[in-house]
Formats: sequence, structure tokens, C-alpha cells
Amino acid sequence: MYSVSKVTRNDCREFIIDIHYAGRFPSVSWAFGLYENESLVGVVTYGTPSSGPLRIGIAGKERSHEVIELNRLCLLNNKKNEASYLVSKSLRMLPRQKIVVSYADTSQGHIGTVYQATNFFYCGLSAKRTDWKVKGKEHLHGQTIADEFRGEPNRSQLMRDKYGDKFYLKDRSRKHRYLFIVGSKKYKKQVMNDLNYTIEDYPKGKKNDEKQTRGIESRVRQKTFEFHSSKKV
Repeated sequence: MYSVSKVTRNDCREFIIDIHYAGRFPSVSWAFGLYENESLVGVVTYGTPSSGPLRIGIAGKERSHEVIELNRLCLLNNKKNEASYLVSKSLRMLPRQKIVVSYADTSQGHIGTVYQATNFFYCGLSAKRTDWKVKGKEHLHGQTIADEFRGEPNRSQLMRDKYGDKFYLKDRSRKHRYLFIVGSKKYKKQVMNDLNYTIEDYPKGKKNDEKQTRGIESRVRQKTFEFHSSKKV
């Protein structure tokens, strides 16, 4: 028997660090766990997107504070329907009047099957962009690298002056963008009127996409790890 309940940041750690391909902790404001009987077998987390322009771009500056991101979905076994069950239950447990954005990474072969199964709106692919990178610091997000000289003029030259040939640009993979509106019918209608994106048809992929890709943007790393026993909180 499955159930979903709130979990702590610490409960999520081994899932996010050891299972998710990104291998780093995002901003987490809400976290929920999927329990099979008494065992924690999956987590989903939500937080504030780090990009201000992203929050503003969805439905305008006045609604930017309502935007949150489903930023990690990690499953230990990824049995059939586990991902969609966890996501759908967790969405109902979020505070009202929230605009949830999430992405399916094309570089990982994802099309967002779990979002399609949970009635997210599909809003096309993210724009083509490049990320700033520094050799030896590839584990850091491009925005983190760029923020080193935040507010300074000609930041790219400052980066080159400091890091020399270690500083480089890397094309960012495009991602499928999905939105879900949490709130009353009236609120949902208001957000739809303010939405800056066009709602498009779902992208198509293999029928077992969710199983192959282990849910949202995640897969098991080829390493040995153990999960501590977990109980409901």
C-alpha cells in the first residue's frame, strides 16, 4: 500500500544526491515522500526557481512570487505509476495559489510522461542558451558560476581574466516546459489569462518513457549506495 506525506530535507538527501543525475541539492521549500508500507521509496521536492527572469516570464512580475518549481523527483525502484501517484498527491498538499513549473531534460531522453499523466500544461521547449563553465567546477550550475561577478560590468571578461583557459561556454540542453496551477477555478482562470506561454500538444515518445527515464530527469547512477531505513514523519 502506498501513501504520501511530508518529509524532511534530510530524508531527501540520499535520494537527491545518490539517485538524481544532477547530484546536487536544489532550493527546497516543500518535500514529500512516497511510502510503500513503512518504507520511503521516493521523494519529490518543490522550491523557488533561482532565476528571477524565469519567474517573471511565466505570468508577469505581479505573479512571480507565486511561481515554484518541481525541481526533483527521485524514485528508488520506479515501479509502474509510482511517479504519477507521488506527483499528483503532492500537488494537492501544496499551498494554494501556486504556479508550478517543471522541466523534462531532452539530454536525458525525457519528454515528461509523468507530467502528462498528471495533467500539467505543456508550454514548449526552453530557449537555446549557453552556460558559463569553469574546468574543475563542472558540478556547479552555470548560474552559480555567472553570479561570481554579479553586478559587475563586463562579467565575461572578468571571468576570463580570473580563470583564463579554464573558463568556457557550453550549450545548454533544451528542456520540455510544463506548468500546473494550484488553486481555485477562479485563480486558475486568472493565471491562464496572464500566462505568457502558449499551451501546446504534449510531445510524443516511447510508451515506457517514464519507466526508462526513472521519472523526471532522473536515473540511477552506476555506484553502490545504501539507503537508511525511513519511517513516516
